[in-house]
Amino acid sequence: MDTMQLNKISAAVLVSGIAFFMAGRIGDLLVPETHLEKSAIKIEPPKAAAPAAPAAAPELPLAVLLSKADPADGQKGFAAAGCVACHSFNDGGKNGIGPNLYGIVGRKIAAGQGYSYSTALAGKGGEWSYEQLSAWLVKPAAFAPGTKMTYAGLADSKKRADIIAWLRTLSPTPMALPVVAAAAPAVVAAAASTPEPSSAAAPAAEQSLNALIAGGDAAAGQSSFMKLGCIACHSFAQGGKNGVGPNLYGVVGQPAASHEGYAYSAALSAKKVKWTYEELNAWLIKPAAYAAGTKMSYAGVADPKIRANVIVYLRSLSASPEPLPTP
Repeated sequence: MDTMQLNKISAAVLVSGIAFFMAGRIGDLLVPETHLEKSAIKIEPPKAAAPAAPAAAPELPLAVLLSKADPADGQKGFAAAGCVACHSFNDGGKNGIGPNLYGIVGRKIAAGQGYSYSTALAGKGGEWSYEQLSAWLVKPAAFAPGTKMTYAGLADSKKRADIIAWLRTLSPTPMALPVVAAAAPAVVAAAASTPEPSSAAAPAAEQSLNALIAGGDAAAGQSSFMKLGCIACHSFAQGGKNGVGPNLYGVVGQPAASHEGYAYSAALSAKKVKWTYEELNAWLIKPAAYAAGTKMSYAGVADPKIRANVIVYLRSLSASPEPLPTP
């Protein structure tokens, strides 16, 4: 192969390279390169399996719930649910949008005097047993379709038990609670293992009762009296009417269970004491322990300073207050 042929081959290769390069440049100018903002194919990482929901705890039998129920919480729940807008609950109270509820536990269904019940409820028959009351409170419209009762219902079994326990106290002779032993042993054991809230006075203040009362604050006691809900059951003005509980004017120094016109429980009537500062303090710690079987549904006041202030306030409800003790 001579030099001329080699030159021709080299020239051909060079021209081809230049043509290829120029074609690429022209292509870039005609169709500019663009970059995607997002990947055309979205690849999701594998999702972690959702944790399994914890198994719901089995609902305690009604007998167990009632044995552990707190009537004071029930009274608060009754008020919070708006029941007081339709029902009175004192002995002899008037019917409203709904019937008076005094003595409801154990009473025949739709038997409240002077109240016009719906045909749906009047046709139920039977009595307001604990079981019937619980079923009613779950959802009145399901218990008696066509009832006049507009309340939607209460799903929380503990809150229902607390309200029923409070309704039970609205009677001179509260109906006996159901026997807990009838419930499943394992469930009863689990309920029994739940610690009860302590009613013992906190040891923070080591002052004696006399010192606490001597230095007590009647205004703070009145505020606590209101906050604790005592006014829902008691009047405190001179000559005030009895309600769910007796009028409290002049109670300090008065014989227990002696206020005129009020039907006391046999448990409190049997105490035969005067409402001294010591007796009132013992009562306020836990009424149910002071007089087992009392109608008083309040759970008690653990704080000794609050008790002392309330007693000092009660002392002020008198034309001639009892002398304060010596610290």
